[in-house]
Amino acid sequence: MSDTGCNSISSSWIESLRGRKNHVDVSRPYAWLVEEERTHMGTIEDTGIIFLTNRECTYRCLMCDLWKNTTDVPVTPGAIPDQIGWALEMMPGVKHLKLYNSGSFFDEQAIPVSDYERIASLISHMETVIVECHPKLIGEKCLRFRDMLKPDLHIALGLETVNQDILNKLNKKMTLGDFESSVDYLTINRILSRAFILLRPPFMTETEGIYWAERSVDFAFNAGAECCTVIPVRGGNGAMEELTKAGHFTIPCINSLEKVLEYGIGLRIGRVFADTWDLGLFSKCDKCLDQRIERLTRMNLTQEIFSTVECECNKNLPV
Repeated sequence: MSDTGCNSISSSWIESLRGRKNHVDVSRPYAWLVEEERTHMGTIEDTGIIFLTNRECTYRCLMCDLWKNTTDVPVTPGAIPDQIGWALEMMPGVKHLKLYNSGSFFDEQAIPVSDYERIASLISHMETVIVECHPKLIGEKCLRFRDMLKPDLHIALGLETVNQDILNKLNKKMTLGDFESSVDYLTINRILSRAFILLRPPFMTETEGIYWAERSVDFAFNAGAECCTVIPVRGGNGAMEELTKAGHFTIPCINSLEKVLEYGIGLRIGRVFADTWDLGLFSKCDKCLDQRIERLTRMNLTQEIFSTVECECNKNLPV
């Protein structure tokens, strides 16, 4: 893509650069895991995550690779509760659950509304359940699902970045006002929200990536979000590789993720997490990688800032 092509990013261009989807079984989630997380009450507890298999998201965001584990058509009613029931048997004792579906939980093409009641019954023993949703799909269905639940409902929203010019290029099809309105709607209706924030999306330098991630944390908390998760942007979906070749994208450095997490925790407004999945991708130094992963993990769990990892690679960090 040429410099002049940056403003012509479209869903069709993004789709044209994709590879094949992975084979998925609609009777099973495509993945599940249990990990420790600090709850909104301040305790550190096991949280189950079920990655549901369902129809691909309606939106075609530039940086997204979640389409790889989705179907092309809606799953039949009952398939999603079956997936949840199967996964719950693998995580006995878990009291907090994330239901992530590679898109929006309240997209009827992904999660049939007719499945809400059975899902609510399956997770009635939970204390909290977290689902994800595009800000533009926040509305009455959230309240309908909330009213069926015994656990508290939290909803994660993709803010991505508060740089509106870059947000437009991400093909997210939303404005900052859409995010604010969604969080406000959820807050009024007693539903906690968390924001997904990108570290160094395309068209940013490393220093700009840090700056805009920190401003995005500020914006999310000012809008009323209770929690922020900072996600370093990676490649792997075709479009990002094309942008890399054109000089428009470079993956961020793990040190930048540390810096943004320190900033967010230091605000003492709400929980701030760093996404620690596959952090080796973002490190150019094998000597200190394990120490940095351990530090980020401890900071996530305690919401305290620990001493910086000392390594000769620090002198190469952006100012």
